[in-house]
Amino acid sequence: MLRTNEAEALLARIRDLPVLPQALADLMKAMQREDVAIDQLAATISHDQALTAKTLRLANSSFYGMPRRITSIRDAIGVLGLRNLGMALTAAGVSGCFALPQCRGFDLVAHWRHAVACALCARHAARVIGLDDTAAFTAGLLHDIGRLALASGLPETLAPVYEHRRLLDCQMDEAERALLGTDHAEIGATIAMRWHFGSDVVEAIRHHHAPPGSTSATLTDVVHAANAIVHALDLSGVPDDMVPALAPDAWNRLGLDAGACHRLFAQTEAELNDLCEALSV
Repeated sequence: MLRTNEAEALLARIRDLPVLPQALADLMKAMQREDVAIDQLAATISHDQALTAKTLRLANSSFYGMPRRITSIRDAIGVLGLRNLGMALTAAGVSGCFALPQCRGFDLVAHWRHAVACALCARHAARVIGLDDTAAFTAGLLHDIGRLALASGLPETLAPVYEHRRLLDCQMDEAERALLGTDHAEIGATIAMRWHFGSDVVEAIRHHHAPPGSTSATLTDVVHAANAIVHALDLSGVPDDMVPALAPDAWNRLGLDAGACHRLFAQTEAELNDLCEALSV
């Protein structure tokens, strides 16, 4: 196990890894303003060739099912809407922030299928209970971003964790803490803070395995439950996927009845493949 100072050094190295594309950072900042102009957003996207291509691909994907081909960024924004635009571009932009991982035990396709499924599940759950579905989508998408950062930038650090997990048949976060002195949730929160996501998203990433107590349902509860649900539905396709423990208090705070749960499962499974294809993950 890494000593405390070694764990702190690891987090410091993580801070030096990925940065958001400037165009995406500008877009996120612009969309937080109430008076944002569509033409301004279109111009910002158009200045970045990669975001332009991803925006048009998303607008023309089967996920949105438009009857005609969308050829302009302004029309694409009209199709997606500002909330969907923010979610979609975050997904598309973040997926391109990391070098292709060369880490024994890490499956990039499975990572993104799980992340996208968790984002969809969290969004639908948040809508049911009246929380911010955009923040839920973002937090669900990024909840395991710390592990991707390790696999991409520090594969020699993460590979032994997979072997430790295999030998002890334990959860990955347990293996991470045993060998690294920290886990992917804390690393992910560090990255999300650096990327200037909201504090609710940062805290949902940090505590998605162990939500703190609360008098009402929180974004962390939503992401915690979505993560467990998606693992249980085996949507990543990993043969030895393990379902993490679901905290009873967090689940009870959500108050989802059997009908809501079945709809949540069905919506997540129905949308997953189309959104993964649209995002090229």
